[in-house]
Amino acid sequence: MHLYDYAKQLVLEAGNHLRKMMSEAIDIETKSNPNDLVTNVDKAVEQFLFDEIKTTYPNHQIIGEEGHGHDVHDLKGTVWVIDPIDGTLNFVHQSENFAISIGIFKDGKPYAGFVYDVMADTLYHAKAGFGAYKNERLLEPIKDTQLAQSVIGMNPNWLAAKKITPVLAPIVSESRTARAYGSAALEIVYVATGQLAAYITPRLQPWDFAGGMIILHEVGGVATNFMGDPLTITHPDSVVVGNQAVHKTIMKQYMQPHHDFLAPWHTNYRS
Repeated sequence: MHLYDYAKQLVLEAGNHLRKMMSEAIDIETKSNPNDLVTNVDKAVEQFLFDEIKTTYPNHQIIGEEGHGHDVHDLKGTVWVIDPIDGTLNFVHQSENFAISIGIFKDGKPYAGFVYDVMADTLYHAKAGFGAYKNERLLEPIKDTQLAQSVIGMNPNWLAAKKITPVLAPIVSESRTARAYGSAALEIVYVATGQLAAYITPRLQPWDFAGGMIILHEVGGVATNFMGDPLTITHPDSVVVGNQAVHKTIMKQYMQPHHDFLAPWHTNYRS
């Protein structure tokens, strides 16, 4: 079976596996802070994906949120970047609005991206150079919008963080409104479908953006960090994704004027 077809089938199987586990007891733990949750389901889904991939492709490398491959720095060959549940808070509190996210890279270059909205049974997927899909429907190139007529994705917690509020608050003020969905992977694909014009966050791990970024690029979207640099899968980063017009406006009018403020903060935050 072709790698793309195999990965597409695998993410759907993982979703089935996850839904079955939801009827059982869920153990919840905290990680870096009380709002950074992980469950036995996160761990089990990642282990399922890891075992299946390694059985089929033993030479492939895997970077997973819950412990697999965090020491991967050599991107030669095929690398899978996996988030078993992106939006664990939603999973725990809402039992919906979470996704399985997978990005596959070959020699460091994007190969395929998958974001599976598990409870909606909606799979966003793309093979680099061949377009992006929502289930079996080909996505149209995203249309440019003006910031004043745009809905922006942003976690409100960042607006309350004094060290970054001077940069982010004016963007929200100038937009039509802001929304938070609680899953970075879903918010990135919402930009790809035009439901959001942009998604902005000061810090995101590679497994959160790897799959969605590939899908976004296939419809003409732009993804950079706050400094305008391309995102990579080797380290966490700040993230600005959007249609081309809104991304350009955000970078030129809001990020570049704060370059001196962002540079040392951004460098320390990526480490």
